[in-house]
Amino acid sequence: MGFFDGFRVTARQMVKPRVTRSYPDEKRPKPPRYHGRHVLNRYEDGMEKCIGCELCAGVCPAGCIYVRGADNPPDAPVSPGERWGFVYEINYLRCIHCDLCVEACPTEAITESKMFEFSFTNRADAIYTRAELLVGDDGRPQHLPWEDWRPGDDLRTSAWMRATSPSGSAAYEGQQEWSGELGYGERPAESGQSGPDNDEATGNVSVRKVMASHLLTRKDRR
Repeated sequence: MGFFDGFRVTARQMVKPRVTRSYPDEKRPKPPRYHGRHVLNRYEDGMEKCIGCELCAGVCPAGCIYVRGADNPPDAPVSPGERWGFVYEINYLRCIHCDLCVEACPTEAITESKMFEFSFTNRADAIYTRAELLVGDDGRPQHLPWEDWRPGDDLRTSAWMRATSPSGSAAYEGQQEWSGELGYGERPAESGQSGPDNDEATGNVSVRKVMASHLLTRKDRR
């Protein structure tokens, strides 16, 4: 009987719900606060948010960001401030996607998308310049040849930064603290700290929806 017990285990597994996915054709939904490839955002009027203050480079623990600011041309300013970031580089051979650069940015210029699947055939491709990081005229990130963008990867970037107001006070929960962005407008503030979640507005995906088959009880699995 011990011989057939092994076959019984195999047969039982064959009728259970599959937990694997046909990657890369089928992928799990990414959490709204996922840290992926960076983007440089622009205001709704098209002006760049980056003012070349270099705070992101100073706070980066991996030293992967290089920024140089310059005075705005009086006749054709690039950003609303006095200066703009005319040099912006991120070395993705060093980046650890900690998102500290997003926290340090005073103008909400740098955020992270949900796109993480990109590989390089040479070191030069791993150094993203301002021309590659800056969003296009439609506000969408540029899709480089070696990147695997999927629908929704550019939505609600760095959502966790907008969960509450500065200092994390729950009294400001649900209030819009993020400036409008080109192509997106004002993004909805997150909720759930003191009130009910609004998953439809914020794009949040619960763990139970993503990993439902893993959360079944032992009784349900039988």
